[in-house]
Amino acid sequence: MNEKEDKIQRVLDLYTRLLKGDIIYKKEEAVKFGVTEKSIQRDINNVRVFLSNRTVKQGIANDVVYDQKHHGYQLKKAEQGRLSNKEVLAVTKILLESRAFTKPEMMNILNNVVECCVLPENRNLVNDMLGSERLHYIELQHRKKFMDKMWEIAVAIKEQRCIKIVYEKTGTDQAVTRKVDPLAIMFSEFYFYLAAHLEDIDRKKEFQITNDTNPTIYRIDRIRELAVLEEHYKVSEKDRFQAGEYRKQIQFMYGGKQQMVEFWYKGWSVEAVLDKLPTAEVLETDKEKKRYRIRAKTFGKGIDMWLRSQGDFVEVIRKFEI
Repeated sequence: MNEKEDKIQRVLDLYTRLLKGDIIYKKEEAVKFGVTEKSIQRDINNVRVFLSNRTVKQGIANDVVYDQKHHGYQLKKAEQGRLSNKEVLAVTKILLESRAFTKPEMMNILNNVVECCVLPENRNLVNDMLGSERLHYIELQHRKKFMDKMWEIAVAIKEQRCIKIVYEKTGTDQAVTRKVDPLAIMFSEFYFYLAAHLEDIDRKKEFQITNDTNPTIYRIDRIRELAVLEEHYKVSEKDRFQAGEYRKQIQFMYGGKQQMVEFWYKGWSVEAVLDKLPTAEVLETDKEKKRYRIRAKTFGKGIDMWLRSQGDFVEVIRKFEI
């Protein structure tokens, strides 16, 4: 029984290290485990059989191959299961630009992405390309870790369970307690947000727009306390919150009523406007005055902030609720 257990431990150890990208040398492994090189070869063959079975069952064509250059065995992962160096570079650049996490969290995420997705011989190259941005990475001012809370919220959404939160109001040290039905997690302008429907709330007392049926938006890093309740909420398929559609119409995650805004734009790039406002469409091009008449469907007050930020490039024609 001990011999069998030892063999299982060896195979699991080899498999785990192969997944990490380590190179396996039979002679070193034989000395480490006190067995012959033939035993290590049989262990490697067992890993190969396991990977072959996975190929048949799951279509994941990984294999253990002998690396002539390093004179050892290495896991060759299926190309479709690994990001290319170019893709890793793009993804990590986006992560760094988001500034969404504390510096230790961000560095850990980057390390994991590179280790899992880049071949060992290319890791130094990719890390060098990220070196300066890693070094000069600046955390957001709140410096809070919230990924555990975000995961709890995601599970609650999946299971349609109510949650109770203690939430820090913007610009104050005051906190309010809310019972909500969590609907979606969204990311915008450095922060992660929770969209949720409120329960047991006096809207006339707490809100300016008392008949607004759209979800309330909470910044997840401002949630001081979170409790997932046993109570479930129900949402029919036709009433299910469409986070993607909502995200196209809201700016800076400021909630409010749905409205249509129409304006003249005479800045440098109308393409940038259409990218910023995914629902926007160009109604008219005035070539003489070098301007565009644009209309967009939006939610809330965030659009007002964006319009003001454009200065003389924007002239508002009209806004009206839908």
